[in-house]
Amino acid sequence: MNPFDTAYHDLCNEILTIGNERDDRTATGTISKFGHQLRFDLSKGFPLLTTKKVSFKLIATELIWFIRGDTNLRYLLQYNNNIWNEWAFEKYINSTDYTGPDMTNFGHRTLTDPEFKVQYDEEMRKFKDAILHDDQFMQKHGDLGNVYGKQWRDWVGADGKHYDQLKTVIAQIKQYPTSRRHIISAWNPAEIDTMALPPCHTLFQFYVENNKLSCQLYQRSADIFLGVPFNIASYSLLTHLIAKECGLEVGEFVHTFGDAHIYSNHLDAVKTQLSRTSFAPPTLNINTNKSIFDIEYEDLEIVNYTYHPPIKAPIAV
Repeated sequence: MNPFDTAYHDLCNEILTIGNERDDRTATGTISKFGHQLRFDLSKGFPLLTTKKVSFKLIATELIWFIRGDTNLRYLLQYNNNIWNEWAFEKYINSTDYTGPDMTNFGHRTLTDPEFKVQYDEEMRKFKDAILHDDQFMQKHGDLGNVYGKQWRDWVGADGKHYDQLKTVIAQIKQYPTSRRHIISAWNPAEIDTMALPPCHTLFQFYVENNKLSCQLYQRSADIFLGVPFNIASYSLLTHLIAKECGLEVGEFVHTFGDAHIYSNHLDAVKTQLSRTSFAPPTLNINTNKSIFDIEYEDLEIVNYTYHPPIKAPIAV
């Protein structure tokens, strides 16, 4: 097993072995462990898990979306990135503008009612098409509120002033590399109620030593099977991009968890993944000298990514 997959598999096994059965907001149920930490040496490859296929395209386009301060679905859908659709769709179907069939509790009903799933797929198709092609609809129903990109690039403080946390941290790393204040927070208590989903990855900090940039993420809530493989790769990619912006090499990505949980309807999928052995990790190429603020998905390349087939599992909304 390569060290990246090993660390992830060890976490899954630990949760299955000592985790607590808990109710949750989605009414799905979880097995949960509170408090865990993983460390990934980014000099040894890029931590895109190999025991199931993890889509780098989805990870990179979402991260670029954050970096740009965007909070609207259109950019993601232009890259066929559907990972935020359900939250925007839920807001839409609860609005007075929605006049279609009843979509209440769609996350669970699509799993058990084939006839309903046909209706849901059609309503989601129409929703996505309107986001892509109807500017007025996009502006009204495509926005997810003040989620990650807004907080990274346009935090509004108690004083009413606007703060670009990402630009500030990059400037600080360049000027004062040993500072202990290289921190970006997505958890803005004053704006939680304006977000389609309160931030799960809440705060991250950078650390410079021996001309290497490391990043530690604190994640309050971690969907181990679906979300965490994305989070690992996303913040590792962010570390690479900021290191390049600051003329540094990459060090470690340190992933610290609060509530690390496996959903009850993901157990079979997790066990399937744990039965697999890993391949050598891929590497990342950044094929441009553009600023991080101008980066495009097409500038990024994952090299020598060998993986097992994807494993599907339902998302809890």
